[in-house]
Amino acid sequence: MRSSKVNALAIAVSSSASSLVMGGPISYGICQTSCNTVAGACHAAAGVAFEFSVFDAAAAPDVVLKCNEALGICSKTCAGMELFAPTP
Repeated sequence: MRSSKVNALAIAVSSSASSLVMGGPISYGICQTSCNTVAGACHAAAGVAFEFSVFDAAAAPDVVLKCNEALGICSKTCAGMELFAPTP
């Protein structure tokens, strides 16, 4: 059950950036905030805190790594779409 919630949230993280394409620094900030909000929910569904910390990736639960990977994809998508798009 927990894994299916995490997978659904990971997909939401990686796809949330595509719905916020407008261009410019404000849109970029909104997009990144969206990524982080959904990533926080993904981590909560996995039963861990979403925080900035250094940890051994080999010791991390698989679901946490999936959340982190999805966050990276979402953030990269924001940077690619928002920073180089024309500002309306």
